Amino acid sequence: MDRPLLRLPTLDDVRDAATLIEGQVIRTPFLFSPKLSEICGCEVFVKYENMQATSAFKERGALVKLTGLTEDERKRGVIAMSAGNHAQAVARHATRLGIRSTIVMPVTTPHVKVQATEAFGARVILEGEVVSEAQEAAARIAAEENLVWVHPYDDFDVIRGQGTIALEMLEDQPDLDVMVIPVGGGGMISGIGIAARGLKPEIEIIGAETKLYPAMWARLHDLEQPSGGNTLAEGIAVRDVGVLTLEAARHVVDDIILLTEPQIERAVSLYLTAQKTVAEGAGAAGLAAVLAEPGRFAGRKVGLVLCGGNIDPRLLASVLMRELAREERIIAIRMYLPDRPGVLGDLSMIIGSKGGNILEVSHKRTVLDIPAKGAALDITFEARSGAHAEEVCETLRQRGYEVVRLQHY
Repeated sequence: MDRPLLRLPTLDDVRDAATLIEGQVIRTPFLFSPKLSEICGCEVFVKYENMQATSAFKERGALVKLTGLTEDERKRGVIAMSAGNHAQAVARHATRLGIRSTIVMPVTTPHVKVQATEAFGARVILEGEVVSEAQEAAARIAAEENLVWVHPYDDFDVIRGQGTIALEMLEDQPDLDVMVIPVGGGGMISGIGIAARGLKPEIEIIGAETKLYPAMWARLHDLEQPSGGNTLAEGIAVRDVGVLTLEAARHVVDDIILLTEPQIERAVSLYLTAQKTVAEGAGAAGLAAVLAEPGRFAGRKVGLVLCGGNIDPRLLASVLMRELAREERIIAIRMYLPDRPGVLGDLSMIIGSKGGNILEVSHKRTVLDIPAKGAALDITFEARSGAHAEEVCETLRQRGYEVVRLQHY
């Protein structure tokens, strides 16, 4: 059966959107990254959408949509569903334009995003475990209160607003070979793909999606794929894509790379440690895709969109610690020892003399599988590298201590 024809935005529609938002959102930098280029084996350019007032790209599409409302629609007020970034965008610009806004967010939304949305002047309602359940709640409230729906991705104006990112990227770097774009509901990759292909038909558009929520990948491959689970990239944790965005993706997306949670964590960590900038899980998905399949991008000019930086500080700290553990710069070991004075001091001296820095010590004497005159000692220490950590462990073994490596993260 033939699919119904849908009106999708064109390059001219995206250009018109760029005129509408000019001076009202930040024209973010698009910069070459020497460090990421060396790590990835290609020329990496990063579009820093985390520098928007709401720390995410969503302002573009939300503003275009709100600007086009009729006077009656403005008086009724608007409602949106979002895990955070679209919420803040709608709240901020609705308040600027004198429009009352209601935002429905999943109960799992990080507190930093909830608080930021309220600070922009919106009424926030927390309902549903995931975005799809929040969307059902928002649809119900919209009908009950006669509010205007501002969809986070499946909307003509929202799509063309997000496409303005591509205009800026190609204006700053016309010879890009490929753009790698995070994918949730598909609004950003649809808009960027339409604009980029309109300006440069040969450019490749690659999506980056979490394996836990492979909605767009599954629809493009006509497969049934389960979605669910806790993901660091909650901003793209979407169980299904939009009608418009799917149709656009069929025309402009060349492929989608599915990402594991450790790959996303590594990209978040790299943005902070190598680029000194903050990326949330969804914002780092493009970099994670390049790291996941370096051969595909080797030697090419690659444009990434760091689309959001709204990550809970405690979660970011956990990600950094987990990455240090993966790099074996934080090591956890267990030793079974005779329970006598001076042993702990001896161990500390050995580790310190080899350049290790002890972070945590846990002494256990009452565990039944340890002899009554013995003790188990768990030590977490910092090392320069995996090789250095093993050197410390080997020195302990040579001094007669039994050392077992633990996996704490």
